[in-house]
Amino acid sequence: MTHNFLSLLGFDASKHRVKTEILAGLTTFLTMSYILAVNPLILSDAGMDKGAVFSATVIAATVATLTMAFYAKMPFALASGMGLNAFFAYTLVISMGYTWEQALAAVLFEGVVFIVLTIFKVREVIVNSIPLDLRYSISVGIGLFIAFIGLKNGGIIIANEATMTGLAPWNATSLVAIGGILLGTVLIAMKVRGALFYTILVMTIVGIPFGVTHMPEGFTLVSWPSSLAPVAFHLDFSRFLTLDLDYLIVVMTLLFMDLFDTIGTLIGASTGAGMIDKNGKVPNLNKALMSDAIGTTVGALVGTSTVTTYVESTTGIVEGGRTGLTSFTVAMLFFVALFFSPLFLIIPSAATTSALFLVGVMMMRPILHIDFVHFRTGMPCFVTMMMMPFTASISEGIVLGMLSYIIVKICIGEAKQLSPIMYILGVLFVLKYVAPLL
Repeated sequence: MTHNFLSLLGFDASKHRVKTEILAGLTTFLTMSYILAVNPLILSDAGMDKGAVFSATVIAATVATLTMAFYAKMPFALASGMGLNAFFAYTLVISMGYTWEQALAAVLFEGVVFIVLTIFKVREVIVNSIPLDLRYSISVGIGLFIAFIGLKNGGIIIANEATMTGLAPWNATSLVAIGGILLGTVLIAMKVRGALFYTILVMTIVGIPFGVTHMPEGFTLVSWPSSLAPVAFHLDFSRFLTLDLDYLIVVMTLLFMDLFDTIGTLIGASTGAGMIDKNGKVPNLNKALMSDAIGTTVGALVGTSTVTTYVESTTGIVEGGRTGLTSFTVAMLFFVALFFSPLFLIIPSAATTSALFLVGVMMMRPILHIDFVHFRTGMPCFVTMMMMPFTASISEGIVLGMLSYIIVKICIGEAKQLSPIMYILGVLFVLKYVAPLL
């Protein structure tokens, strides 16, 4: 019975270990569990009920990640995307004046479109059209990006008016974060399996006496889930009926952001972990993309922003997660979080800094395979890598990197080396930046 169940998750006892996969799932969940606190806060700024959004976030993440586990059989976890939720709340609702119900309708439309594109394997064709050097640079760029996020969340770096960013003054939070990086480095160097998970656990405990890990008054382990009623199925399609051009551009922007965030994460994490085949392709890619599309559709219905594959999945992959058992573990932990939210929400961002930073180090490995000798590939790859942390967007890094690759190839007389898909993408990318100016 157990064997049959594990086989549904792509688990092979001759290649994989149950303990390793579960530990990988724990690590991924702990690293991305911040979304359970952050997403309700961000969407509440758009006027949505915070408790209801928490429940919606958990349900959408659970459904999407279970789909990844059983359908794609891959170790990736999904949840409402950072950046995408900010775009939902601060751009669509607060800046552009749409209601959150209209924003949810845009997210639902995006999810349905992605399901259709995935059924016809359009998204997979797009992924496979990306040159191998650029795929390697995506992995490196994501590594730089998540390391930057880790340093920022850990209070090690801060905004600086003169230099954009700068080293923060030493305090308890940054010291806990730095201690985690050092502890994690030592444990990894000693080849301790589960190093990232143990580091998060230790630094969460260490943070208690220093006030970094906050134990709220009246702390209880169990709480009853908040009702979805205030946000579920509250969709307003009126803007589609009026053919609002700005609204249609919003939908296209959501499509681009989600498409390339997901593609970037899948390619980058798979490449960094050596999970790609000899042709540089990600196995079960189309099924993984379908998991993302289903998650976004379900998320919009229950009341949360776009669901995407999380870059933090790399922390579990680094711990040895290779099958759907890893993502199944994450999904179960998300479900449990519905009832034990106080316990999961005390993990401070400083405790997860080590995982994000050290995975960033590990994801630098593919840079050895990038051809920097020739500028025709070196410059676009550099653009891809650097624009991810500088724009705080995986999708922008990919789009700008691919655009520069296409332009350089055309200008040096190597246009014939570009596939038709690359030309189509190039036109769409140009429209992405030009359309808002019209």
